[in-house]
Amino acid sequence: MSAVFTRVDDRLGEFALRPLDADADAALLHTWVTHPKAAFWLMQDADVTRVADEYRRIAAHPHHDAYLGLWRGSPAFLAERYDPAHVELVGLYDHQPGDVGMHFLCAPVGTPVHGFTRAVLTTVMAWLFADPATRRVVVEPDVRNTAVHALNAAVGFTVVGPIVKPEKDALLSVCTRAQFQAAADRAAATRTEGAPA
Repeated sequence: MSAVFTRVDDRLGEFALRPLDADADAALLHTWVTHPKAAFWLMQDADVTRVADEYRRIAAHPHHDAYLGLWRGSPAFLAERYDPAHVELVGLYDHQPGDVGMHFLCAPVGTPVHGFTRAVLTTVMAWLFADPATRRVVVEPDVRNTAVHALNAAVGFTVVGPIVKPEKDALLSVCTRAQFQAAADRAAATRTEGAPA
């Protein structure tokens, strides 16, 4: 399958997204979503069949889709996009026109690459905002997931507050296009200041 979005990170190179193939990608995804570092994905006990079933369900849903993320051509992350007026957040927050919900998961690796997760999140955000209809990105990570809260803040999210979902207590956060761009500009300025003279 061909990529639907590509972004070149100035330090880490090319990132891309392609539509997920629930059957062909299920075994790979299973190793990701059942890894201890993916505990907040809530699929620790899933087998390959359940993973395939879950992503077939998402593929068939009119308001939810999933994409496999590539780094330098190899599978490296998962991204989901959903309409929060119909999925995940129905009745739980003040929905605005142009809101898009998002989940992302980086593949577990033996040796972490500095800045990789932020580069993935930046890529996913750039992809969502590449659609002119997207006005805000909405996320609802587990309140205990402090690592992702810090990452979200770094790319421009502001916290709305805690919400109670059936499967977790979540921290609702939103990011406008302007907030994302301002965060990207700050990051670029920081890299420039730190560059050797």
